Amino acid sequence: MQFSNLLTTIAIYALPVVFAITLHEAAHGYVAKHFGDTTAYVLGRVSLNPARHIDLVGTIILPLAILLVSTLFNMGGFLFGWAKPVPVNYHALRRPRQHMMWVAAAGPAANLLMALGWGLALKVGLTAGLGGGFLVEMAKAGIVVNVVLMLLNLVPILPLDGGRVVASLLPPRMSDSYARLEPLGFPILLALLFTNVLGVVLYPMVAGSIHLIATAFQLPLLSAL
Repeated sequence: MQFSNLLTTIAIYALPVVFAITLHEAAHGYVAKHFGDTTAYVLGRVSLNPARHIDLVGTIILPLAILLVSTLFNMGGFLFGWAKPVPVNYHALRRPRQHMMWVAAAGPAANLLMALGWGLALKVGLTAGLGGGFLVEMAKAGIVVNVVLMLLNLVPILPLDGGRVVASLLPPRMSDSYARLEPLGFPILLALLFTNVLGVVLYPMVAGSIHLIATAFQLPLLSAL
């Protein structure tokens, strides 16, 4: 029974996770192109095709492992993953400091739009009487996954998008000092993740964001991971 539940969970979350992670990266490339940097566009990364952005470990193996552990041991936790980073040539942007902020913010903004899109899909599904069906459960997963990834990426730690936004807003000298901390960012993030400090901090914001989406679409209350 547990194995069957695991397969069902993977099937429900697979599409939302892949699109949440990969279209997040595509949004970075699209906005960079808008502001003058065609690096990602030339490499074919300004694309809605997930295959162009999938990273075997970050997009598939790690999220799958988190779902596996969460399902088998009945544990909560935040889905975590990444796609192939979209290359951005900072100096090719027309106004590098200002425009880099918008390039960074594009990823979380894409997740917000996808969360709202899944919210609309869930509303349509429930209105059509599909409550409890596979597509309805996938829509619920899509809301949760995108809200989690949006807020996770807004954490002000480099190399996350929130860190890029902070670096763009700081005065130049402070921004340079802040940027030098980037090599420590990923180890810090992993430490916060595995000690559940990140979960404690983000959970209220995730729950509140999901509640707002549920209220906006007049949906039943949804729980975060």
